[in-house]
Amino acid sequence: MKNYSVKPYRESDYANWNAFIGQAKNATFLFHRDFMEYHKDRFKDFSLLVFENKKLVAVLPANRVEDIVYSHQGLTYGGLVYSTKLNGEKVENILDSLMSFFKENEVQSFYFKPIPLFYTLKGNAEMDFFMLKKGAFLDKKEMNLGINLSMPLTISKSKLKHFRKIEELDLELVEEKQLELFWKLVLEPRLLEKYDAKPVHTLQEIAALKEKFPNNIKQFSVYFEDVIIAGITLFETETVVKSQYGATTKKGEELRALDFLFINLIRKYKSEGKLFFDMGIVNEDNEKGYHAGLLKQKEELGCSVYSQDFYKINLI
Repeated sequence: MKNYSVKPYRESDYANWNAFIGQAKNATFLFHRDFMEYHKDRFKDFSLLVFENKKLVAVLPANRVEDIVYSHQGLTYGGLVYSTKLNGEKVENILDSLMSFFKENEVQSFYFKPIPLFYTLKGNAEMDFFMLKKGAFLDKKEMNLGINLSMPLTISKSKLKHFRKIEELDLELVEEKQLELFWKLVLEPRLLEKYDAKPVHTLQEIAALKEKFPNNIKQFSVYFEDVIIAGITLFETETVVKSQYGATTKKGEELRALDFLFINLIRKYKSEGKLFFDMGIVNEDNEKGYHAGLLKQKEELGCSVYSQDFYKINLI
């Protein structure tokens, strides 16, 4: 496209990329190269930079698997990240440039997963619209549960009733500087026992990320009689806090320690002026496509359903 050029990301672009992420319209710390590259051995990076003349105006965090490009599979969300100064027409022109670049590089399909709308204060739906107009289709839709903290809280009466009883117990809520106790004594054993699974991040990976992003990655734990019984690992952006990992021991389950944690954290971040509490998706590989118990639990904490969409466009 005229005036636009697309270039693959190189290590020499590190500073330029991160500076752009720091002032983009729809970026979070997940798009910083230090976050993206903690698992670079698992993905073939195909991130792109888009220039208008010689000025960087957009980036696309992405990876490639054979002839398919994905809006980066190692990130919870992604999509095109662009400057606040771009209008809709320019976003369309950038998309055309990306599509041309894909075809020139023998890419057959592109999977696109935009950042949920509640992460951006100024709207972020241009790409969704133009992708559909150019032949993309909705490949998958998931329910993303979140609480609008600018509205009155709607925690269920039953949750609040149990919470008042929990408050009478000698539970201690602690913000941790390290994640080892939660990972080793709560999260890993619980995931293994209940789902025969492991956390997406190893302890070493999440500890390294927390060291690089101390203001964005937080750990809150609950102790009973000086023993850790539950915890939540949070990812914070300027306006949104996301529950990334939450788990409890059997004793913590008995004492409803996760409810104690969530309700305290919901109130904390509402009082601090955060706009949304993102509690993630509730999908499950069953006939319904979602975990009914998890959906009910999150709705009782005051969550509403927001859409997490995934698009696909075939280029060849």
